[in-house]
Amino acid sequence: MSPPDLLFALGGAAALLAALLPELLANRAFSLPLAYLAGGVLLFLLPLGLPEPDPVAHRLALEHITEICVVVSLMGAGLALNRKAGWRSWGSTWRLLGWAMPVTVAGVAAAALVLLEWPLAAALLLGAVLAPTDPVLASDVHVGEPVDVENADDEVRFALTSEAGLNDGLAFPIVYAAVALAVVGGAGWAGEWALVDVLYRTAAGVVCGLLIGRLLGRLFFHTREKRLRLAERHDGFVALAATFLSYGLTELAHGYGFVAVFVTACAIRNAERGHGYNSVLHGFVEQIERLFTAWLLLLLGGFVATGGLAALTWRGVAVGALLLLVIRPLAGWLSQAGGAAGPRERLVISFFGIRGVGSLFYLAFALGQADFGVPADELWAVTGFTVLASVVLHGVTATPVMRRLDALRARR
Repeated sequence: MSPPDLLFALGGAAALLAALLPELLANRAFSLPLAYLAGGVLLFLLPLGLPEPDPVAHRLALEHITEICVVVSLMGAGLALNRKAGWRSWGSTWRLLGWAMPVTVAGVAAAALVLLEWPLAAALLLGAVLAPTDPVLASDVHVGEPVDVENADDEVRFALTSEAGLNDGLAFPIVYAAVALAVVGGAGWAGEWALVDVLYRTAAGVVCGLLIGRLLGRLFFHTREKRLRLAERHDGFVALAATFLSYGLTELAHGYGFVAVFVTACAIRNAERGHGYNSVLHGFVEQIERLFTAWLLLLLGGFVATGGLAALTWRGVAVGALLLLVIRPLAGWLSQAGGAAGPRERLVISFFGIRGVGSLFYLAFALGQADFGVPADELWAVTGFTVLASVVLHGVTATPVMRRLDALRARR
């Protein structure tokens, strides 16, 4: 069989399944990402002669594919949020970002130092790579369609969606710190890192996102020239224009494009909260995100099926298990103390720190910047196992847990 023709056929089949499976798996304890992952494992076990999905050999391609997937999902997450940004209304989010994320980075890095005996730069990199939660694979515990009711988002779905929307970008400073530690060593880089990588790039991402989002929001909804008012045309692909424009311009300004895309989406949503065009934009982005997710998880399944976890040891398994079962749940639980979430909601928020495509992007990006003193296949094995375990663990538990929580909430 011709490999290109086979890839076209499989890509089309995956796209078709991306349209069919959501309804077939609705309300079942078997998530859509888990179905894609299992399908990828089975597909690459067949004697079809498919090219091996090697993240080391195809690092650059993987970096850019996951990059596109993440920025598209960040736009979708921002457009879906119904709650206006504010210090009190987003209290759960700030707690997760300010407390749970740094504790998670430190916990994973410490586990890598002690259990894996990796150099400090590699341990810090693993902490940064596995710290952000995923806006791509967490659809079961994220908010749904945008609606014209500001308090429509329950605390669990809102907290997990907004956290995933922002922590993908906020992991970048830690990744840059790991890169600097690997390249320079010592602490001479810390001053420049704090000023440039932490303060400037983050501020540039927020400012660019706000400016671009407000300008686009005005163009979409409020421009005086009706022929230019895009909300009247119901063109969903404009969401991609907003995504790539925000990301590209911010990166050209050396800011964090991930932060800018999410902020842009929130600003567009805030420009006219009750307009149906928000649903059109969100619906188009969601379809593109689902398509990319299907393809990427098929490849992740192929990575597992073709021996991608061969370099994994029991110590690497222990680090991934500690993150999913101890570090993130504990950090998330402590971060919500005194917050708006009730005891049950607090437990669910702390447990569902789903890892996914963002982790794959950060590792591919970092390995193109420096040598961390650890074989690349070992880094990929630990990261791949953790994402795989998260997809399985959270994919099986998300639907029943959220159904139970919703039932208890309705009863109250």
